[in-house]
Amino acid sequence: MVKNLFISVIPQEEKEKNKGSVEFQVFNFTNKIRRLTAHLEFHRKDYLSQRGLRKILGKRQRLLAYLSKKNRVRYKELIGQLDIREPKTR
Repeated sequence: MVKNLFISVIPQEEKEKNKGSVEFQVFNFTNKIRRLTAHLEFHRKDYLSQRGLRKILGKRQRLLAYLSKKNRVRYKELIGQLDIREPKTR
């Protein structure tokens, strides 16, 4: 199962306490993105999943932009922990 491949960066007790935090939401979206990406490698013509992936990518991008404006240190730590690229700025 693909779910078991992703190791949690956030400890279990913090998950219970901070489900609404920006870090947890970005972590959750990142796991969904990785699952959908693995799914789309096998099912290339699943256009509904592609649309869902684009929507989740946009949500994560907006949350990361918010976090980078509010707290740059937490943003850098999260980017490093989740091993995701920093979005390009215009």
